[in-house]
Amino acid sequence: MAPAQIAVVGASLGGLRAAEQLRAAGWQGAITVYGAEPHLPYNRPPLSKEVLAGDAPATVTALRHRPSVQDVEWRLGTAVVSADLAARTLTLADGATHAYEGLVAATGVRPRRLPLTGGPPRHVVRTLEDSAGLRTELDEGVRVLVIGSGFIGCEVAATARRAGCEVTVVAPEAEPMILALGEGLARVLRRRHEAHGVCFRMGRLVAELAEGYVVLDDGTACVADVLVEAVGSLPNAEWLGATEGIDLGDGILCDEHLRIGGLPHAVAVGDVARFPNPRYGPVARRVEHWSIPSDSAKHAARVLVAGLTGGEHGLGPFAPLPSFWSDQFAMRIQSFGQPGLAERSQLLKGDPESYDSDVLYGYYRDERLIGIAALGGPKAAALAGSYRRELMALPEPEAAA
Repeated sequence: MAPAQIAVVGASLGGLRAAEQLRAAGWQGAITVYGAEPHLPYNRPPLSKEVLAGDAPATVTALRHRPSVQDVEWRLGTAVVSADLAARTLTLADGATHAYEGLVAATGVRPRRLPLTGGPPRHVVRTLEDSAGLRTELDEGVRVLVIGSGFIGCEVAATARRAGCEVTVVAPEAEPMILALGEGLARVLRRRHEAHGVCFRMGRLVAELAEGYVVLDDGTACVADVLVEAVGSLPNAEWLGATEGIDLGDGILCDEHLRIGGLPHAVAVGDVARFPNPRYGPVARRVEHWSIPSDSAKHAARVLVAGLTGGEHGLGPFAPLPSFWSDQFAMRIQSFGQPGLAERSQLLKGDPESYDSDVLYGYYRDERLIGIAALGGPKAAALAGSYRRELMALPEPEAAA
């Protein structure tokens, strides 16, 4: 077995950024990126919006590669099924085994599925193929039932409604995207979706699937020609299960430098990494925001190269400022920080009862601003960005503990 030098497991945004940052950190040896999908890295956010709507071709999702990674080897279309961190070997689904010196885990997440059978044609939106398959269903008058009201659920609902579908969203929470936005701004979002004709059945679960309809937990039957499951995600971490002492309870537990199990030769990046962020206390959490793969890759690459070469990375703990955006109808939601960890939220600007006002909310914990979120047009998004400097300030050690 020829050593693969540094193996990057996962060929999405995090894997690409990891390869680029390894070169930027000075690694001149070989890099091999392994991916379960047959595609080179592509951008996923358009899959539930522009690509799903047919407003842009699938090629718009292709990610540009820096010249520094032209010599990277891409092994696509075959998943890594197991890894031995002690022996530093990977086993692929086709049975092949490959050795490595350093490892980057960048395997991301997969859609969670309902533990039910039957029902109307069922879709998720995660891959190019998923988006293409659902796109063929979105015709005028088609009755689309979206289960889940997070990012994907709300974006798909908006896209389907724009296509002329009749759209119903079912979710157990009180308001759509409430975990990310808090009750106040989530309520504004729901009202604006309803103004576009989206119907919400909040506080409800799907109890049964049948041909042409679903049954909710209150006994109500909802007709549906198409079913979209947007009920969250699961981290792709099982391939590390053979190594003792690695916590895979919710993704891959990392230390403050994104090292897996404290090992100098293994790091994790992106959605699959669970790490403590000193901005928000010692609890390790996964963050499924678009900014995290790039931010974590930059930090982890320097740490890994230092660990393999015996040098010093010179970095403090990984302390990113998470951010996300979501486009729904003509609205943009823009957020910085961690609104989902707040104890309370406060309206800072706008009229939540209006259907077109730019609305801005601040999110506080221990009376410290830890998040900001805006809903509206470009001005609201720019206003949210103006709070970044305040959000970047780290708390005092006592507050973080």
